[in-house]
Amino acid sequence: MVSELADRRDQEFMLFEMFNLGFYSENVKFSGFNEQACRMLLKEARKLAVNEILPTNKLADVENGHPEGVLFHKGEIRVPRSYHRPYRSYCEGGWLAMCDEEEWGGQGMPHLLAAACLELFMGANPSFLNYPGLTHGAGAIVREFGNERLQKRYLANLFSGKWAGTMCLTEAQAGSDVGALTTKAIKNDDGSYSIEGNKIFISGADSDLVENVIHPVLARVEGAPSGTKGISLFLVPKYRLSEDGRTTDIRNDVEITGIEEKMGMHGNVTCTVAFGAKGACRGELVGEENKGMKYMFLMMNEARQGAALQALGISSASYANAVRYARERVQGPDLKEAFSSDARPVPIIQHPDVRRQLLFMKAFIEGNRFLSYYLKWCHDRCIFVDSAGEREKYQGLIELLTPISKAYTTDKGIEITSAGIQVYGGYGFIEEYPQAQYYRDVRISSLYEGTNGIQAMDLLGRKLGMKKGRAFMDLMGEINATIVFVRENGLDEMADGLENALKKAGEAAVSVGGAAMGSRVLDAFAVAKPFLDILGDLMMAWGLAWRAALACSKLGSASGKDRLFYQGQIVTAKYYYGIHLPEALGKMDAVKKVTDAVMEMGEDCF
Repeated sequence: MVSELADRRDQEFMLFEMFNLGFYSENVKFSGFNEQACRMLLKEARKLAVNEILPTNKLADVENGHPEGVLFHKGEIRVPRSYHRPYRSYCEGGWLAMCDEEEWGGQGMPHLLAAACLELFMGANPSFLNYPGLTHGAGAIVREFGNERLQKRYLANLFSGKWAGTMCLTEAQAGSDVGALTTKAIKNDDGSYSIEGNKIFISGADSDLVENVIHPVLARVEGAPSGTKGISLFLVPKYRLSEDGRTTDIRNDVEITGIEEKMGMHGNVTCTVAFGAKGACRGELVGEENKGMKYMFLMMNEARQGAALQALGISSASYANAVRYARERVQGPDLKEAFSSDARPVPIIQHPDVRRQLLFMKAFIEGNRFLSYYLKWCHDRCIFVDSAGEREKYQGLIELLTPISKAYTTDKGIEITSAGIQVYGGYGFIEEYPQAQYYRDVRISSLYEGTNGIQAMDLLGRKLGMKKGRAFMDLMGEINATIVFVRENGLDEMADGLENALKKAGEAAVSVGGAAMGSRVLDAFAVAKPFLDILGDLMMAWGLAWRAALACSKLGSASGKDRLFYQGQIVTAKYYYGIHLPEALGKMDAVKKVTDAVMEMGEDCF
């Protein structure tokens, strides 16, 4: 079992050298988070991830019914036994509500630091992290949109981990098309609502880790408009609450009717849930009627950014294993001595193709780490900038980059963990080794919280033209500033490459965006996913160039391991710009043409 998850030095490089986390404490809102405190918290997060959470990962990855697996027994879910201790440690350490207000049990931590901690936790055991992760999302809805009564009844217990939370959107006939849901809500005389309906694919829908489970449920009040405009959001507890917000022993007619057998994420239960099968399910309205989708998008966007961090954490762990294995596995002679009679076998990291695979993994992990961390840095900027215009700018960047981060990072996470198997050769396919599980576990990340095709539709249909394209222009401005920095540090060829990529991506955006607003709207959405991919490629080029330029600025005064690290940053960017950026430039040219071949293909021709 590998003890290194996300690369320690690279995380510190991103946090303290690129994004200057150590200077956050100069702002009164983060005064308690100086560099020493941040390093200590990151150290504690790594310690918890490695010592308590990581050992549960393989134990929980077994068939249902095994003593260490998820067990469905008499309508109740029992999580893997090994989860109970780390769950207590996680909650008692305040990790569930890292960035939230202290009055509700949060730490008030910067989002950037929390992202680094979450990457470690996700890499240790993503199945385990889904339980507290969904709970936080449910709490965030109450914090932002619940009235004072709901906040007092639910928030402290959710953010402490005493209660769990879920996300109940999907129905058999209403997957990506949430507006087609049939779950209904009938208002009662006491102000509560009777909930009736069935939900599927509900992660963490029940658990013996907690005393109660709170389900945020999307439903339609009788007489409400059709589609998403008529959806409302309700809090539905497993056990009913007393007037003062305590859990009672009265069941609320919420029943787990089955659990799914899945490809991966075996330690996290996925359930079918029946609400009100006996007519006795009660829920409390969040906010106003018919605004449920608006409220739920807060949780969905948090979950989408979380899915990216999940894929990043898993792929980082796969890479750490692959590097260690490649250093230890001795097989075959050095190619330069292949025909020598006394050639001796060497570690496979010395073979060019293995090293290429490792460099592919390293480049995209570090590019995706930049993307996820930059997003969280934007969250922090929204908190402490003084100008309303600046806050609007960073909020726009968050909205624009969320679908890109979710889709691109999870797609690349699948490719990276596949490469992690390949480095092991046949052993990578054997469950005795960790690589196969990482691949199986990461595969869901491109599917849930909105498939990556849905992310592409969101990007093209909503985010690209948002506020007349202001967010996209702001992103181009940020990249242009990096181009100047790259040139200042002597990387002119890299700066030229990034400038060319930015120009081509901008041209593709104009072309695809124009088609989407005209008669070729279907052709435009047929290339929406390739369009998202080229913007992801651009983010990699941006992040890796920024990294390389910063490394160049520090190389002269560096020595020892720091010098090796900075050299690695420069070479990693050189690899991306030499191998992958030319591919991306070709894709940009193709996307710009907005082919009509997809929609020209008749259904009967398949």
